[in-house]
Amino acid sequence: MTPTHHTLDYVEIAAPDLPAAVDFYARAFGWQFTHYGPGYAGIRAADGDGEVGGLSADGVPGTGGPLVLLFSADLDATVDAVVAAGGTVVNGPYAFPGGRRFHFHDPAGNELGVWAAAPE
Repeated sequence: MTPTHHTLDYVEIAAPDLPAAVDFYARAFGWQFTHYGPGYAGIRAADGDGEVGGLSADGVPGTGGPLVLLFSADLDATVDAVVAAGGTVVNGPYAFPGGRRFHFHDPAGNELGVWAAAPE
């Protein structure tokens, strides 16, 4: 599945106790995971085509809910557009195993993230 520019693409759920969270979601909903080390597990799509979200041991639970991520075909241009529209970049851009991403606050204070794939 190819992501679409500036659409909702991924949701991260805070999971300070990652093994317990993986166990809970696997048993409660039958979710399957791709493990990326001790701090992150990707939630596999039901059809097996990629991932729809992740559990992050770095997340802080209870601080506003899951982190919604959008996809960008041009991350640097998206950073500029977010700032020009009145948003505030609060983290990044930074590299991660799948590419680059950044987090921002919208004018209402909601935190969202945007990611771009690593060059092929």
